[in-house]
Amino acid sequence: MLNSLKVRDYMSVNKVTFTPDMDILRAINKLLDSKISGAPVLDHRGNMVGFLSEKDCMQVALDSGYYQGTAAGSVSEFMTVGIETIDVDTPIIEVAEMFLKGSYKRFPVVLDNRLVGTITRSHILRALDYLSAPESKQKPVKQTAGTKQPVQF
Repeated sequence: MLNSLKVRDYMSVNKVTFTPDMDILRAINKLLDSKISGAPVLDHRGNMVGFLSEKDCMQVALDSGYYQGTAAGSVSEFMTVGIETIDVDTPIIEVAEMFLKGSYKRFPVVLDNRLVGTITRSHILRALDYLSAPESKQKPVKQTAGTKQPVQF
């Protein structure tokens, strides 16, 4: 039954994105304020060119410590490129398998190669919780950045 649920039903719409030229310290602050572990990096046309994660930001701390200086640089210097993306119509079960095989906490979600959202480990658990609830309590769980409102495409 989990195979019938799709990413589009559980993903969240990205509220936080970065640009390649954004100051890395500003980006770290944005991650912390938003309480998220990473966000897509978009160029001026809205194309995803990378992803900045907490792990990527650890390099900023190391550079600062090793070189006895102030942490500095742009997002493009620290972001990960070539990130695997998930199509909106991918079954939730396939994404669960991807999370088990890798170390990522979230994947960018695309529709026709355009970024439309993010799917996280928590979203997969929500899908499982939905399926385990008694039928009388089941309700759709589409989200837009943490709220339970329909995602529009």
